[in-house]
Amino acid sequence: MRVIVDTNVVLDVLLARRSFVESASRVFALVEQSRIEASLCATTVTTVDYLLTQSLSRDEGRQALRGLLELFEIAPVNRSVIEEALQSKIEDFEDAVLEQAGRLTGAEAIITRTTKDFRKSSIKALDPAELLLALEM
Repeated sequence: MRVIVDTNVVLDVLLARRSFVESASRVFALVEQSRIEASLCATTVTTVDYLLTQSLSRDEGRQALRGLLELFEIAPVNRSVIEEALQSKIEDFEDAVLEQAGRLTGAEAIITRTTKDFRKSSIKALDPAELLLALEM
């Protein structure tokens, strides 16, 4: 299964968010084990860098980004993605960009904690626990 992972799931792992880190970490493990193919939107990388450097040193933040680059493919955000996002039925533009970047990579699902934000998406949205259940983990 090919997926695109939303920023909130990445931050759940990197910031060890208590209520969410377990299922999000299991998603990362699936990627490490090559049980799923996963991408991050290019905008996720810049957002994660910004947020990590609020609580970590620049070097620690960059090391975390290098780890993400080893694990995930990066879905590009180009003119086509932006133009399609502008036409998306999804109201939040950042989410629409994620959806369109996912479409470009052939993602079958968006992995996010905020599935309600993707109700109008052309790609199904699953929270990490739903993905794990779908893969019978």
